[in-house]
Amino acid sequence: MVTTSDTPVLDTLAAMTVDSLERCDMDPHTLILARLAALAAMDAPPVSYLANLGAVEAADVTAEQVQDLLVAIAPIVGTARVMSAAGHITKALGFAIAVAEQEGAGGGSKA
Repeated sequence: MVTTSDTPVLDTLAAMTVDSLERCDMDPHTLILARLAALAAMDAPPVSYLANLGAVEAADVTAEQVQDLLVAIAPIVGTARVMSAAGHITKALGFAIAVAEQEGAGGGSKA
């Protein structure tokens, strides 16, 4: 049975993530580091990192650990991918900070 939704792509991605987590025995910290490494390896856009920021926070992954991860994968994925990933992560964090500041200031635009 097909379920209709206003957000079928997001719903599908969420279902895939849940299925993946249910089938994986990794601790949350290791799992999110593996996901970040995969995102860097495939030159994922900032929105992909943004979609994982909640999991990064929940797993207590630090900025230093993300830097260490990028250093560790650099010989495998190459400097261009690592620099691209660093830029995409920075953009995602900037967007998340801007949204948090907006929400903290009362959110929404004034009409």
